[in-house]
Amino acid sequence: MTSTQQHSAPAITLTIAGSEATGGAGAQADLKTFQQLGTFGIAALTCIVSFDPKQGWDHRFVPVEPQVIADQLEAIQTCYSGQLDTVKLGMMGSPATIDTVATALRSQQWKNVLLDPVLICKGQEPGHALDTDQALKSTLLPVATFVTPNHFEAESLSGITISNVEDLERAARLIHEASGAAVLAKGGIRLAGTDAVDVFYNGTTTEILSTPKIGEVAVSGAGCSLAAAVTAELAKGASPLEAARSAKAFVTAGIEHRMASHAPFDALWQGGISA
Repeated sequence: MTSTQQHSAPAITLTIAGSEATGGAGAQADLKTFQQLGTFGIAALTCIVSFDPKQGWDHRFVPVEPQVIADQLEAIQTCYSGQLDTVKLGMMGSPATIDTVATALRSQQWKNVLLDPVLICKGQEPGHALDTDQALKSTLLPVATFVTPNHFEAESLSGITISNVEDLERAARLIHEASGAAVLAKGGIRLAGTDAVDVFYNGTTTEILSTPKIGEVAVSGAGCSLAAAVTAELAKGASPLEAARSAKAFVTAGIEHRMASHAPFDALWQGGISA
């Protein structure tokens, strides 16, 4: 390409999420997903999470100071003013972080706000975690255009127990009614049966996304990567349903080509779709 030739710029995707040191989940998984799917990925870190191999691989959780989060977002939003309209919200970790992020979101218009509602991280003090969950529901859920709860989060947001696909469908409808957002409720391997099942609902269309289970144990980063893949596809112009379908295929391939380690869990590989 000569200096006078032009190229089309990729869509920009921002993740506001925590760092997960082993690279399997969190902002690391989001950025790898964005890159794999052809968007320009940016991350603002909200917390640092590291598994503790001396304590059963439980989480060690360290929040980023709210002013540092605000500074990151100021730099990002100023740098890409007029270009950035798609954001994924991941691990927040505290009501103060949620308030900081909400303030930054209100400072511009967004086309796509995807909320991956991480509720109660192990390693957090229970009362503080509950306050965080309530702040997320009251402050961030109303601004979301797409929500991707896992099984536990879908139960919390919908207020029902999810034991089968019918329950998951009902939960997706209830979360949509509460938020107005498109919903991809992630049942994954947690529902009985041979298939990993997720349910999409946007107020008019219900679609069950189902693929054969690959093992019976959860893979680190699957939920983060699914939400990030939806985010990337939305940023490129896909409809919510198209984005959900593409993300499901992306994550299925990543689980099939998962990474093993000395941890008692495998990690999704975002490059699996190209393998």
